[in-house]
Amino acid sequence: DAQESRGLGDVYKRQPKNRSLWEDKIKWNGDFRYRYEQIDNQEKTDQIGKDDRNRTRIRARFGLTAQVAEDVKAGIALATGSRGGDPISSNETLTGGNADKGIALDQAYISWAFADNTALIAGKTKVHYFKPGKNSLIYDGDLRPEGAHLKYDNKKLFATAGYNFMSSDDGSSGNGDIIETYGAQAGYRFKLGEDINATVGLGYYSIPLEGSSFQVDSSKSFGNTEDGSTNKYLYNYEISQVFAEVKTKISGVKTTFYGDFVNNADGKEDTGYVLGIKAGKVKNKGDFGLSYAYQDLEADAVMGAHTDSDFGGGGADTRGSKISAALGLSKNTKLQATYFDTEYGGANNTTEYDYNRIQIDLKTKF
Repeated sequence: DAQESRGLGDVYKRQPKNRSLWEDKIKWNGDFRYRYEQIDNQEKTDQIGKDDRNRTRIRARFGLTAQVAEDVKAGIALATGSRGGDPISSNETLTGGNADKGIALDQAYISWAFADNTALIAGKTKVHYFKPGKNSLIYDGDLRPEGAHLKYDNKKLFATAGYNFMSSDDGSSGNGDIIETYGAQAGYRFKLGEDINATVGLGYYSIPLEGSSFQVDSSKSFGNTEDGSTNKYLYNYEISQVFAEVKTKISGVKTTFYGDFVNNADGKEDTGYVLGIKAGKVKNKGDFGLSYAYQDLEADAVMGAHTDSDFGGGGADTRGSKISAALGLSKNTKLQATYFDTEYGGANNTTEYDYNRIQIDLKTKF
């Protein structure tokens, strides 16, 4: 049939000129990371006499966003990892005799820009709260909250409100409880000079877990204080946040200074902070960057299952330094080395252990 044999290009030619083609509506993006990692965990050394852990891991992410209408976008993304047992990592370790690696739904959302500078985003998404210096004090970079966010941003003033679920199912197939979490953050951007841009703000996050049957991992508390008789969370997490970020140039090098401070209104070990500096931006071949951060996160300052998964082995009740250097190998491709000199434990009469970690990453994005 001649009608059926027409190519897709012929079909496009018949569309009205003001109708966007699908390739104009859809944008693709992705990234890949190849990592060698060495871990020296004093606790494991003391228990089994093994000095180091060495492993090689990969992370791959791939997604698209579609401009459904002038005011509506939708996004879907996939990533390595099962994600079922770890909400803050999409790494896959190269093991199992070259067995296939898992792919999971990383993001799925709809965004409706219903007013000027304002959007409602619903689904499973990246963290929408501003993170000074892109730090992971409260939320790890791989965390994908589930629920809805309302965002406003006019380039100077910005605000985000979040309504999310740790569990939305109270049936037999769920965790037994519906656990809703709330968050709100507001900030302001302004100039301090010709080459000095500052951002300051406040945040508040509520994660009611005291006495809940919910556990991210029943075998691990992630540094948070547990009820000794039930092994459930002993406290709620009512987290107040103050943050600041300053971007400038020093001898022509782009430099960022940042600080993030948190306090949990419930709990005794309730305070955490990170202070850091980043110099240089690595985007093209030959670019070089350095960064340093010091972080101290008490046992109940934040929900340990959602904070940085690498620092101190992951979780709260951690402290120490993170040092990183990166070199651009080509456009959007870099080699990066990161060293964590940290400790964990010590709260609630527990033992403090050294935890040192080296990561060598080859990363590219498109």
